[in-house]
Amino acid sequence: MKVAVFSTKPYDRQFLGGLNDERGHALEMRFFDPRLTDQTVKLAEGYETVCVFVNDVLDAEVLRGLAAGGTRLIALRCAGFNNVDMRAAAELGLTVARVPAYSPYAVAEHTVGLMLALNRKIYRAYGRVREGNFAIHGLLGFDMRGRTVGVVGTGRIGVVVGEILRGFGCELLAFDKHPSDMMQALGADYVSFDELCERSDIITLHCPLTPETHHMISDAAIDRMRDGAMLINTSRGGLVDTAAVIAGLKRGRLGYVGLDVYEEEADFFFEDLSDSIIRDDDLARLLTFPNVLVTSHQAFFTADAMRQIAETTLGNISRFASDGAVDEANAVRPK
Repeated sequence: MKVAVFSTKPYDRQFLGGLNDERGHALEMRFFDPRLTDQTVKLAEGYETVCVFVNDVLDAEVLRGLAAGGTRLIALRCAGFNNVDMRAAAELGLTVARVPAYSPYAVAEHTVGLMLALNRKIYRAYGRVREGNFAIHGLLGFDMRGRTVGVVGTGRIGVVVGEILRGFGCELLAFDKHPSDMMQALGADYVSFDELCERSDIITLHCPLTPETHHMISDAAIDRMRDGAMLINTSRGGLVDTAAVIAGLKRGRLGYVGLDVYEEEADFFFEDLSDSIIRDDDLARLLTFPNVLVTSHQAFFTADAMRQIAETTLGNISRFASDGAVDEANAVRPK
C-alpha cells in the first residue's frame, strides 16, 4: 500500500520508516515535510493512505481532495481527532484510524515536570547560573505536599498524573463526566468544574477538545480560581482562551502557567523559528511573562511513546491493506 506521510520530521522517518522495515509491513511510504492543507493535498494524489499528525488540516475541502485522489484511509499518528471533519469523512467513505493509547506516562511526567519547573523556577535558575548569577532571591517556591491539585479529565493520562501527585502528598480533586474507579481509588474527590476551579492550587487539563470543552478555561473560570493559581495544559490548545489567560496573568489571578499546547500552534510548533519574528501577538505576549513556561507540544515525545505510536499506526495501515478495515478500538466514528 502507498502511504503519504505529512508533517514529517527526522524522528518520524526514524520510527515509522524503521519499524516499517523491521516488522516487515512492506508499506511504500513517502515522507512529506509540509503539513496537509488545501495547498498541499495534491501531494497525496495516488496514495491510498495518508498518515497525519495533530496540526494537519482535514476539513471537508481537504477530505474531498483526498477522496478524489484515491485516498481511502486516514491514519492519525496521535490520539486526538479534533482536526478531522468526521461527518465529511463518513460521507466520502473514508476510514479514519488513530492511536488511542501510547504512553500516558510520557504526557503525565511532562505535566508534573512543568509543575515543578514553574514552582521551583528551575528554568530561571538555569539561566542565572549560566551567567554566573548564583543568587536565589526571586526563586522561592512552595512544597507540593498538601497542595490541592484539580485534574480535569481522568482518562489514562489524568489517572497517571494523579498517581504521581499522590506520591508527592497532594490532595486530588477531579472533574470528568465519566468518573474513574482508579482515580477514586487514589482518594480523588469528584466535584463540579466550578468547585474544582475554586478549591485548586494547581489545575491541570487532560480532556479532549470538543465543542463542549472549547475555551473551558475562560474569564469566568479564571475569576473562580484562587489568587496565584497554577494552570497546566498538556492536552489541546483550544481548551484555553489565551486572551483570558493573559488577562488573568496581568491581574495576578494566575500565578503560574505551563503550556505544552497552544490554540494557534500550527504555524509555530515543531518548527525552528529562532531567526524569525513571532507574528502571533498572544503567543509573543505569553513568552514575555516570567511565570509562564511554554514547551512546543513535546509532552508525548519519548522514545517509548514514539515506538508505540509507530507500531499502532503501521498496524492500522497494514490491517486496512489486508482486509479493508481497522481494529474497532482504533477506529474513529462520527458522533
